[in-house]
Amino acid sequence: MSFKEKNDRNGKSYGGAVDLPQPAPPAFKPAETWPEMIKAWPKTTFCIVSNEFCERFSYYGMRTVLTLYLLNVLKFSDNASTVFFNGFTVLCYATPVLGSILADGYIGKFKTIMFVSLLYALGQIVLAFSSTQTATSKLHPMLDMLGLLIIAFGTGGIKPCVSAFGGDQFELGQERMLSIYFSLFYFSINAGSMISTFVSPIFR
Repeated sequence: MSFKEKNDRNGKSYGGAVDLPQPAPPAFKPAETWPEMIKAWPKTTFCIVSNEFCERFSYYGMRTVLTLYLLNVLKFSDNASTVFFNGFTVLCYATPVLGSILADGYIGKFKTIMFVSLLYALGQIVLAFSSTQTATSKLHPMLDMLGLLIIAFGTGGIKPCVSAFGGDQFELGQERMLSIYFSLFYFSINAGSMISTFVSPIFR
């Protein structure tokens, strides 16, 4: 018979053996100073913040001149331009429901962000390619509509995932760093939107 017997169902030892206490794990010390936070900062969050800045810059840059594009290039009427612009905006804010279902129910936040980012880029490529067509070409407005539709699904898929995915990069005890991250994250959103709104009309 071995020196230590098996424990019974109540977790108590028998047969003369005594369970020795296990050493406690070392206490986690959160980063408090700026050098400590910089050293412990998750490097992946820089990619997340940069991606969000570029996405917002792209979206608002395109949306700022979209009405002028519909009126002056595609020769839509005022009413048609208004309906199309508002329909596109509504679709951009409705598709996050699909993005959240895809992320939470099927493939996760990371794969969803990767997939819809590629989809977003494809929509921008289609939109840029449409500008190479002549104004009288029937392919021109069709490519524009297709590109904007793809962009709507792309930006909708990113919205519900990217902020939560950034928060997942931090561990327990890094609440202060998490607070700083979300400040930087929302600053990048507003900075990308503001800069794009001013710059895009100049280069249109």
